[in-house]
Amino acid sequence: MAPAEAELPPGSALLRDAGARAGLLTKLRCWVLEARVKMSLFGTTSGFGTSGTSMFGSATTDNHNPMKDIEVTSSPDDSIGCLSFSPPTLPGNFLIAGSWANDVRCWEVQDSGQTIPKAQQMHTGPVLDVCWSDDGSKVFTASCDKTAKMWDLSSNQAIQIAQHDAPVKTIHWIKAPNYSCVMTGSWDKTLKFWDTRSSNPMMVLQLPERCYCADVIYPMAVVATAERGLIVYQLENQPSEFRRIESPLKHQHRCVAIFKDKQNKPTGFALGSIEGRVAIHYINPPNPAKDNFTFKCHRSNGTNTSAPQDIYAGHEFYNPQKKNYIFLRNAAEELKPRNKK
Repeated sequence: MAPAEAELPPGSALLRDAGARAGLLTKLRCWVLEARVKMSLFGTTSGFGTSGTSMFGSATTDNHNPMKDIEVTSSPDDSIGCLSFSPPTLPGNFLIAGSWANDVRCWEVQDSGQTIPKAQQMHTGPVLDVCWSDDGSKVFTASCDKTAKMWDLSSNQAIQIAQHDAPVKTIHWIKAPNYSCVMTGSWDKTLKFWDTRSSNPMMVLQLPERCYCADVIYPMAVVATAERGLIVYQLENQPSEFRRIESPLKHQHRCVAIFKDKQNKPTGFALGSIEGRVAIHYINPPNPAKDNFTFKCHRSNGTNTSAPQDIYAGHEFYNPQKKNYIFLRNAAEELKPRNKK
């Protein structure tokens, strides 16, 4: 029987992001590029762990790594909900991960791919999303405890900057010419914009349903909701709804990622669903029938292709009998342009 067209229960991990995997591949180009000058974002003290020791405790060894990837040391004790690499404006490379153990952890990623635990912060509920400020000095976190926090990495202090009436599913930093703010999407069916210096939102936009995933590349934002809702926002001057789009997918949305054109401007988005299908959608395509398309990216290797398949994000599967892992892989060869035939 084919998977039913039904919403996942609120406790399910509704996580992004096909685009996050592409972002991960892009950031890992540093492994084969010229080494950059390293600066200590966290100061010179050893309070956040040094090479060979870890504030998270000693890492256990396991043979469950058939691809021989590089294991991130001291991974969280529960399912990993979100990952984000530091922006290129920040000297050095850092990785942030939020988990269902209510914590947010930061590692320094060396040019060899080896990781050093640096610091962590806590929420009182599972962490569903994380993002960086454009200069890399701060990390923003969204949680099931209905709050969002701003983590100042230089001081290792975190403060609450947002409040919702339900779990906060997405968080994004917006850097516009005339304003900067944090955008949060929640299961309370609102999209809120926050000045981090104020406890009140700058703006509140109502959503037709619960926010399940979102992405931002100025001046565009895309929000996908329950009941297969899809809304595009323009962020110039102030955020406003630009267009509602009929979903090209038949199942619940789980991740969305904006892509750019050759002029480096946002021009469309990739949308993923729990079925394992992806839609490529341009906002203003010259030929919609040709330019917009969908494809199935997860297929069964067996003969029974009609049986339902369980689709998981690459970092979300949880087995209480096994340790949780985060792996890094050198993707330089995969990022090289393909030779034209």
